[in-house]
Amino acid sequence: MKNIIWFKDLNIKDIPVVGGKNASLGEMYSKLTKKGINIPNGFATTADSYREFLTANGLDKVIKDILSDLNTDNLDNLQERGKKVRQAILGATLQESFKKELSRAYRELSRQSGTNNTDVAVRSSATAEDLPGSSFAGQQETFLNVVGQEELFEAVKKCFASLFTDRAISYRVDKGFDHLTTYLSVGIQKMVRSDKACSGVMFTLDPETGFAGVVVVTGAWGLGETIVQGQVVPDEFQVFKGTFRNSLFKNGHPAIIKKTLGTKLNALIYADSGDQTKLVKIPEEMQNQFILTDKEILKLADWGMKIEEHYKKPMDLEWAKDGRSGELFIVQARPETAHGTKKITTIDHFIMHKTGKLLVKGAPVGTKIADGQARIIKDVKGIHSFQKGEVLVTKITDPDWEPVMKIASAIVTDEGGRTSHAAIVSRELGIPCIVGTGEATSKISAGEFVTVDCSSGSEGYVWSGKTEWEKKVYSLKKIPHPKTKVMVNVGNPGEAYEASFLPADGVGLAREEFIIASQIKVHPLALIHFDQIKDAKVKAQIEELTVGFDDKKEFYVEKLAQGVAQIAAAFYPKPVIVRFSDFKTNEYATLLGGSIFEPKEENPMIGWRGASRYYDPRFEQAFGLECKAMKRVRETWGLRNVIPMIPFCRTPDEGKKVLETMAKFGLKKGQFGLKVYMMAEIPDNILEIELYSKLFDGFSIGSNDLTQLTLGIDRDNAGLSGIANEKSAAVKTLISTLIKAAKKHHKYVGICGQAPSDYADFAAFLVENKIESISLNPDSVLKTMITIVNKEKTR
Repeated sequence: MKNIIWFKDLNIKDIPVVGGKNASLGEMYSKLTKKGINIPNGFATTADSYREFLTANGLDKVIKDILSDLNTDNLDNLQERGKKVRQAILGATLQESFKKELSRAYRELSRQSGTNNTDVAVRSSATAEDLPGSSFAGQQETFLNVVGQEELFEAVKKCFASLFTDRAISYRVDKGFDHLTTYLSVGIQKMVRSDKACSGVMFTLDPETGFAGVVVVTGAWGLGETIVQGQVVPDEFQVFKGTFRNSLFKNGHPAIIKKTLGTKLNALIYADSGDQTKLVKIPEEMQNQFILTDKEILKLADWGMKIEEHYKKPMDLEWAKDGRSGELFIVQARPETAHGTKKITTIDHFIMHKTGKLLVKGAPVGTKIADGQARIIKDVKGIHSFQKGEVLVTKITDPDWEPVMKIASAIVTDEGGRTSHAAIVSRELGIPCIVGTGEATSKISAGEFVTVDCSSGSEGYVWSGKTEWEKKVYSLKKIPHPKTKVMVNVGNPGEAYEASFLPADGVGLAREEFIIASQIKVHPLALIHFDQIKDAKVKAQIEELTVGFDDKKEFYVEKLAQGVAQIAAAFYPKPVIVRFSDFKTNEYATLLGGSIFEPKEENPMIGWRGASRYYDPRFEQAFGLECKAMKRVRETWGLRNVIPMIPFCRTPDEGKKVLETMAKFGLKKGQFGLKVYMMAEIPDNILEIELYSKLFDGFSIGSNDLTQLTLGIDRDNAGLSGIANEKSAAVKTLISTLIKAAKKHHKYVGICGQAPSDYADFAAFLVENKIESISLNPDSVLKTMITIVNKEKTR
């Protein structure tokens, strides 16, 4: 059999011949370039050529003898045997017929590239690689910027030797693959000069939760190895598939629903001489720029969707941009193995009840919680000391760390992003991991008992000591679906994708407050009137938060829109009811710059809040930013399942003024199917329901405020909490009255307050009154559904 096969002559069925990576490159080059996807050309050596290399040099017996007493649980044993095998392979000679074919193919690739000795990437591709459930990601080596025939021969031998890195040997043992029947192909591919531009990784689902509705693109300046090695925190972009539909070329929506600026302090580029690559510092101006334009993000997402459609499974892709031509390329494709092969039959829900002292925080990987003693290891040479069940705390990891990563209860790193090596391996192992903490190795003490908490969705936390937490497992097969709609309350966009797996009918309440407080952090008027702020410290803090935004107002609109869009995308096309901001004056004052613009009130709970703000000249422009964000989500990004809701509307006249103000800022009720709901949480809302029904399309009962205003109890006053609750007869009478009136006028009526999450009998009362929907906290959805079904049987 010939030793070389060009990509154009390969397809995915050739994994036994050229390994998973090269078979996939051939599949894309031969099938997908005609669909407009750029794949760099190249060729692959065959598994037969590797086998012949072993036989010609008598390496079969040598390797078998070296590995005869292998013990991967003993790191000294593993390292010694791995080193001996690699030395034996590197000391051997490539067969002459093989070298001739390699040389001929390299000259042809150089000719196609318009040069005598073109630069190539030399990639290892094992026959037991990129398979569903066994990614073997990073187990073998890749060599970049290889130029010249002799350098190519040496790189091929190094790839052969990398089949026996310590981590690859250990991984094969864990997965049950035989060392001598796992073969290696080498891919020789024209280099994309991303050292002069950027590169990264793309998933066709959310890699943390497995939510399939988005394409996630990450990237940094220079060659992509810095991302996988965790040397940079990359930019991250999310494109929602549901409304995008190839919008770059067709009539869809450019739904880039998340853009996060990474730090990107360094870049890996080609060295002028000597070593193949070198790490250089990135100028601050470039650090503060996104690496891709919106058009480029959408093009990559379009390619990702086409590749996923072709393979009929979620994919993990590598992309690169050529700094000379400005073109984008896909340089690798493999099945996504952490989530793509799983069928969700149960939901694991981790709940943190009581925390300890916060040590560090960073980007969470997964949604789990784990604890154990911290083992600080700053260099891979120190992994011998690691004990099973400990929490690995280190600067960064690479594939050499995998023998201890698989026995860790959790992993925490100083550096890296959500597509770094530590993150990729943690997902596959199913253990919680927090990356990019910046200071874990200095803030966490060796031997200290810590809790690694990834349960919040947006940020991961390392708490000192043994905290109070629990894990609940729900079987989706055993949950009957009631006739009453069961919706979910979502405040944190980071939790939305995981919550989407619940059998809910949509989102009954998405609060803007969480997005504003945790992701924007600045009072809207401080952005609108930025030039008028005299406090230099406040201005500096705002400047730091709004890096990359020349228009401070646009920062508020974009971040709010992205937060809302992530929740809407998670449940699309089901309805997602989003409540406009309902901060009280004392809460608004805690935002950056807020104290400058907020009045002091004796009782903010019944002060200047909700609807009363929106049309007030003091706040109208700030509310306009919320309207613009909502308009972007619904009209620009196509998420028309979003239904805005007005909170704390005191009179029908006030409701009318708010609707007029919304229309002033481009949100007109009825336009593009826009419905507007109102929170029913003031007795007046029920007593004058006839008038409110003429203004709004539906109502959602806010039981917390309705209780405090019916019973005259300040719900912020803990001393009064024992007097009464939502189960008061007066409160229930008002709710019953509202449900009947809404139904009479054919208006939506639901409840989004805390009561049905806390009290099963209150949920039963709502069902008895034939409420249309009940919205619950995520951890209450499944158990309350059972209560509702049982009540419906007796209704």
